[in-house]
Amino acid sequence: MLLNVIARAEFPFSEATIDSLQAQMAAGKLTSHDLTAAYLARIAAIDKAGPKLNAVLELNPDALIIADALDAERKSGRVRGPLHGIPILIKDNIDTADRMQTTAGSLALVGQKVPRDAHIAARLRAAGAVILGKTNLSEWANYRGNNSSSGWSGRGGQTHNPYSLDRSPSGSSSGSGAAASANLCVVAIGTETNGSIMSPASACGLVGVKPTVGLVSRDGIIPISASQDTAGPMARTVRDAALVLAAIADRDERDDATKKIPVGLLAALAAPLTKDALRGARIGVVRAGFGFHARMETELNNLVALLRDAGAEVIDPVAIPSLTKLGASTGLVLSYEFKDGLNRYLGEPGRATPVKSLAELIAFNDAHRADELPFFGQELFTAAQARGPLTDKAYVEAREACLRLTRAEGIDAVMDENKLDALVYYTKGVATLTDPLNGEGGSGGSATLAAVAGYPSVTVPAANFFGLPVGLSFVGRAWSEPKLLALAADFEARTHVRQEPQLLPTAELP
Repeated sequence: MLLNVIARAEFPFSEATIDSLQAQMAAGKLTSHDLTAAYLARIAAIDKAGPKLNAVLELNPDALIIADALDAERKSGRVRGPLHGIPILIKDNIDTADRMQTTAGSLALVGQKVPRDAHIAARLRAAGAVILGKTNLSEWANYRGNNSSSGWSGRGGQTHNPYSLDRSPSGSSSGSGAAASANLCVVAIGTETNGSIMSPASACGLVGVKPTVGLVSRDGIIPISASQDTAGPMARTVRDAALVLAAIADRDERDDATKKIPVGLLAALAAPLTKDALRGARIGVVRAGFGFHARMETELNNLVALLRDAGAEVIDPVAIPSLTKLGASTGLVLSYEFKDGLNRYLGEPGRATPVKSLAELIAFNDAHRADELPFFGQELFTAAQARGPLTDKAYVEAREACLRLTRAEGIDAVMDENKLDALVYYTKGVATLTDPLNGEGGSGGSATLAAVAGYPSVTVPAANFFGLPVGLSFVGRAWSEPKLLALAADFEARTHVRQEPQLLPTAELP
């Protein structure tokens, strides 16, 4: 524990923001090389040694070389933008055409040669970010088998929650959440299909942004669902998350969903966040249908009072009856789309992979059971393999039901009825104990509604229960990210709930 204390006490960039770091670099008091080296040292001290958070799966061997080149650019008078020289970690399901692996945490993809950077990786590089390394994740973004342990992968082992090392970091962007929270990077990138940014951001005391599907290209990201997949930032402040989102959002010819980005939205994302956004905003509070512990209700009442004090018109509660009608439709859609998407990814021209299809992946796992299947199986894989094409009636009807229930009869309906600017509700319950045999216990979660709709959501640290953080989600219609970020930033400025994690062995319960 002494090493942990020393590592925290001596780290000069704890809770540093992008703006503060840029100010130091602009003044000549800091270089990207020194900043990158400091994060590499911190990763060595508390991720690989000390408490062994195990959030970082692989470091970029060229990180310092990249930082040096960016320092040289700055010295010559060129600064690419707010991310110039900023170390960022990305999830290990995002292709990078460099000396790092892209494996989704699976031993089956070790040695894969990718044809190019994922579009999001290319955007980060163009913005001047230093891609510091890859983060561990729930293997295959938590789409492999039942009773999985969030943050466990065959390649990386178990990631731990930085607030209580015996608790789940949630997932599937577990390493990204734990790393950004524990100050192993400035910002991290996660991906989400159904809660994989929002849940770990909440459990790790972070701001997480799950964009509208299509705002960020999915090209070069190992897929689960073409209708729900997206990538987004996980950061310690709303401002940092907004800066990263503005850098990665873009149209891309390889992802048709990005063609729907409205004119003017990219410019709006790059503009400063609206101040005092809660004043006059109409906010609907959703309380039912998410399975949260009754203990959380009192604190939610306090948060609602805060929203009213900030000048918001709060409608409390609002109901979304369609939540209970989704049933098996969501799972069926994912099952069909996973097989179709993964086979396309593995079979892409120029991609050299050890396995060429979902069928070969299933066979690999069976042949390497001791390493890949020691705790849970691959029931989701085998179910997906049995699915037909996306023209099957079962898939078409399930997808139509999902859209109707989450959009026309869900988010759109309640927002129209109450003339709302946003919905708010808890993001996730308190992190449960890590259990590799039985999987992550249920503490409630709300991500499905916006995820299935393909609509945006932003989670912000909102409360702490026995030192364990819980987030509040701001959710809106498609392409409403500027408004949601502004609302979240105003809420953050009035609460300042985030506390730096202390890497405790267990939560300090009464």
